[in-house]
Amino acid sequence: MSIRYDGKVAIVTGSGQGLGRSHAIELAKRGAKVVINDLGGGVDGSGGSSESALAVVAEIEAMGGEAIANGANVAKFDEVEAMVKQAMDKWGRVDILVNNAGILRDKSFVKGSLEDFKLVLDVHLMGSVNCTKACWAIMRDQGYGRVVVTTSSSGLYGNFGQSNYGSAKMGVIGLMNTLSQEGAKYNIHINALAPTAGTRMTEGLIPEEAFALLTPETVTPAVLYMVSEDAPTKTIICAGAGAYSVAKIIETDGVWLAAEDQTPEGIAAHWDAISSPAGEVQPQAGFEQTVKFTGKAMEGLGLNK
Repeated sequence: MSIRYDGKVAIVTGSGQGLGRSHAIELAKRGAKVVINDLGGGVDGSGGSSESALAVVAEIEAMGGEAIANGANVAKFDEVEAMVKQAMDKWGRVDILVNNAGILRDKSFVKGSLEDFKLVLDVHLMGSVNCTKACWAIMRDQGYGRVVVTTSSSGLYGNFGQSNYGSAKMGVIGLMNTLSQEGAKYNIHINALAPTAGTRMTEGLIPEEAFALLTPETVTPAVLYMVSEDAPTKTIICAGAGAYSVAKIIETDGVWLAAEDQTPEGIAAHWDAISSPAGEVQPQAGFEQTVKFTGKAMEGLGLNK
């Protein structure tokens, strides 16, 4: 089975270099028309230049593909709307959105400024919100859409000095979880990529031998799968160095405590049972937790006979 995107239009943010460039080029190789969005700033979000985006467009055109450059700042909704309008004016549809743009402002929580914290949230979380919002009605009306948000192990598991980045990267998981439900009847699938790659954002943080294995090209296949017609939805795919896995949010089965044990002391006394992995599940929607807890309470109180 060959996965292709002929007739599809893709927007890839932050695609002037690194992971985004790899995603955009491979989409174009498989037939997609691609908007190369890149503000052209530094890793910390400072500055701006159209050179990198134009270079990727030239690269795609040289291999016979179609692409246009756009310098929108994803943190500014009016610029994002203009970017989507550019795609619609040029090609008449938007089928694929890869939210890849990002910056770093790493510092320990005590030393980092709230200004930097907000900036990182604005780019990673609100940037994903802005771009997805600008495409959502188009995808709904088409009856087709594939969206990728970019999360991180820093958000899923934590990483020293990245409280701002980790907060934003976990935030996009909440966005995905809800939009996967809202988009289901319109054939809009939304998934998350948790990449490990040797890019400007990881240079100097990883041993040189390992860094050499962590090419963007080993991550991109996960994105190509997540934006294909037969893609899953509400799935976190982790990718790096040619290895792939799925991350899941799980919940233990838990226990119901009688009224006299519904105290912090009671929780402490029953902690082993509460935290036991036996019977843990991956909830598909928030209400499932409510149903589980009320069911346990009714059973414990003898109300479900």
